[in-house]
Amino acid sequence: MATDLTPTPINPGSLPEPRGYSHGTLSGNTLHLGGQTALDREMRIVPGGIVEQFRQAFGNVLATLAEAGGIPQDLVSITIHLTDIPGYQAHGKEIGEVWRELAGPVYPAMAGIGTTALWQPEALIEILGVAVIPDERLVRPARG
Repeated sequence: MATDLTPTPINPGSLPEPRGYSHGTLSGNTLHLGGQTALDREMRIVPGGIVEQFRQAFGNVLATLAEAGGIPQDLVSITIHLTDIPGYQAHGKEIGEVWRELAGPVYPAMAGIGTTALWQPEALIEILGVAVIPDERLVRPARG
């Protein structure tokens, strides 16, 4: 069992370099996945609406998860913040298809929360979560 409870930042090189935050924080076997909007590597929100923003934001969450050795089946909860709940609902089938493409048929505990705005004004969605990664796959970055 992983006993190192010291919070360790997890910041994949494939995501924008964090400034003043971490993409994830690992404590023991628990990975807290920081909120991800649909930012690409160049710090731009991807175009194309809610489905493409969901794809990018969830892909960013999964990149952080993978950096610590996790897989989608390790997700225990996901929270989705939305600026347009009716738009999300209208595209639920396509979003479900993207979920299954990226994560398979695994559905952790989830919440969808409406909000008036996100950090980037053009962002429609922000996804955060928690994962528990088994010892045999856990990757803890070396410290300093």
